[in-house]
Amino acid sequence: MTADANEKSSLKDSPQENGVQTNQYSAISPPASPVDQEQDGGFSTYFEEKVPIPNDANQAFSFRKLWAFTGPGFLMSIAYLDPGNIESDLQSGAKAGFKLLWVLLGATIIGLLLQRLAARLGVVTGMHLAEVCNRQYPTVPRIILWLMVELAIIGSDMQEVIGCAIALNLLSVGRIPLWAGVLITITDTFVFLFLDKYGLRKLEAFFGFLITVMAISFGYEYVLVKPDQGELLKGMFVPYCAGCGPVQLVQAVGIVGAVIMPHNIYLHSALVKSRDVDRKNKNDVKEANKYFFIESTIALFISFLINVFVVAVFAQAFYNKTNMDVNAECNMTGSPHTDLFPLNNATLEVDIYKGGVVLGCFFGPAALYIWAIGILAAGQSSTMTGTYSGQFVMEGFLNLRWSRFARVLLTRSIAITPTLLVAIFQDVQHLTGMNDFLNVLQSLQLPFALIPILTFTSLTSIMNDFANGLFWKISGGIVILAVCAINMYFVVVYITALNSVLLYVFAAFLSIAYLCFVIYLAWHCLIALGVSCLDFGSRMPFGLSRIYLQNEMDTYTLVER
Repeated sequence: MTADANEKSSLKDSPQENGVQTNQYSAISPPASPVDQEQDGGFSTYFEEKVPIPNDANQAFSFRKLWAFTGPGFLMSIAYLDPGNIESDLQSGAKAGFKLLWVLLGATIIGLLLQRLAARLGVVTGMHLAEVCNRQYPTVPRIILWLMVELAIIGSDMQEVIGCAIALNLLSVGRIPLWAGVLITITDTFVFLFLDKYGLRKLEAFFGFLITVMAISFGYEYVLVKPDQGELLKGMFVPYCAGCGPVQLVQAVGIVGAVIMPHNIYLHSALVKSRDVDRKNKNDVKEANKYFFIESTIALFISFLINVFVVAVFAQAFYNKTNMDVNAECNMTGSPHTDLFPLNNATLEVDIYKGGVVLGCFFGPAALYIWAIGILAAGQSSTMTGTYSGQFVMEGFLNLRWSRFARVLLTRSIAITPTLLVAIFQDVQHLTGMNDFLNVLQSLQLPFALIPILTFTSLTSIMNDFANGLFWKISGGIVILAVCAINMYFVVVYITALNSVLLYVFAAFLSIAYLCFVIYLAWHCLIALGVSCLDFGSRMPFGLSRIYLQNEMDTYTLVER
């Protein structure tokens, strides 16, 4: 029965057969415990311990319980603070001032709702999204899905690792080249990742320390620049962008793409497994969902404030500044980076490297070094969580049974190799174009996280009483459709700016294959949402003859089709 239970089922809920409810989605059980897996063949997860939850049965809300559940949401929130997000923030401030803060607020709220779905999947099923995809999708779609998510992780890793390398370059006044910074980042990431051997809570505390470093660093810049608080609040709560054009529109789209990242959905669904929740007890599961949502809300609120610090600094100090303005200021302060800003009246273009330079020119060397420390904390923390994402995605989709070190080495090698090549052959002062490409790459991968998470959290055969209700199905579908449409616009704008017929033809062929796969996932998602007219499952064989159903005692019943 154990071997049979690992067979994949195909997709959808279906009616009763012979008085027994059947479905093409199988009910699922979590994998064996880490101890059992290690005994079977040296296989272990990152989270080998589970944090116990205190028993405060007579309290509607307990700070002790909230503290026990605190951790996964803050690790998840680091993806909202990675160097790609910081660069999007400073560009938003420099190009649009305070006018797009409401977009950042809206994107963060949407991100919170999507992270809620990811956390609920992990809590209710005891499995993360990659493991559920492994058990629910047929082989070919599953492999394609894995490859797409892996591409997103590689793109994110490149931004994060290069962000660290840029920070080291700034801190060393150019003495540490980009490629050396990448190697240093890779090395210390391996060291930090094994902190969980000393206890999961110590690892989470280390991430909390890095978030604190970011808050202090970017908060210092915020206090130094003294942004206009009235304009800040107006930009945050008035959803309007006066005098904005195509540049600001593209920047607004870029904010959404930077905030909502596909691999973070997979990551959060795995991180919540680190708490000792009795999944057979409905009240315990309900309670875990409540506290994880509260914790995620607090974590994303803090990440939002840090992002606001960065936007406000560059909105106040550098909005409508030209290259000539910055060049003159850098000349006056004797900066060695004056050549970064040509003598013309073009609007200032900044990235995380130039951002540090202009802060140093206008506000002194301390502003530059403190900025670099914040970027280093952002890059280091997001590189570590990116490693976890790669780990969970690969072991979930491929059901790897390797030793921990072998899996870490493989997942890091896949993601880091292209990053090192870029660092060797690309100059630190000309990385903006590459970052635009990586943002487009990650935007393309969004449907491959958002569609599966909505699909599986809407199915009672997987989520039981915790499946999405009608409101969440409709609102979730609308949000995901809007987010994907916004990001597709960003992709189209990027491709059309390339001005190459050959690239247009190549993109057209890729688009056909891409859209076919997205439509395939969306078709199954719509069936899960209750659009029964699209259900051709009874007339279309999926290559599977057996389905597993979970009864109330967490055992499995085999149903022959």
